[in-house]
Amino acid sequence: MTFDNKAQTSAEFLLIFGSLILIIIASIGFISSENELTMAMVAARNGINEGTASAVSAIYSSDAYNEYSKEGNLLLIPFYVEIVNISYVDLGHDSAYDKQKIQFKVYAHSSKDLDKKELDSIGDRINYNLRKSIALTFESTKSTNKLYNPVFSPHHVFTTANVKWV
Repeated sequence: MTFDNKAQTSAEFLLIFGSLILIIIASIGFISSENELTMAMVAARNGINEGTASAVSAIYSSDAYNEYSKEGNLLLIPFYVEIVNISYVDLGHDSAYDKQKIQFKVYAHSSKDLDKKELDSIGDRINYNLRKSIALTFESTKSTNKLYNPVFSPHHVFTTANVKWV
């Protein structure tokens, strides 16, 4: 009596191929989420660069300029800000938005001795541009407020912590 091994080979192939399909489907959600975080980090870096460039070159709206000039604010004089580090923390599931909440934190250093109010002003500009860049990247400007806080992507909600000056 002879046995045909062709059916056995086809069944093994289908089992392996089916398992591979299940693994790919299961990992798509993870890959998609990681891709979003990578895109958000790139957007955050671009926004931070824009925020520091406008802050250090002393370019302000007329209202901000008038306020700063009344106070004799040092921010009207160009200076240098170095971004030391950019990181994010996963704060878990936000039930209000039904998304993962991610908080960005920027660590920076200024070439000038500035007071807390001036550093906070620069930090606010950096964070604003960070959030704006993420909103533009994920085309979610219509689902956020004028300060882009919070910002949304398909699976995440992004916020920023105050810039930490080192």
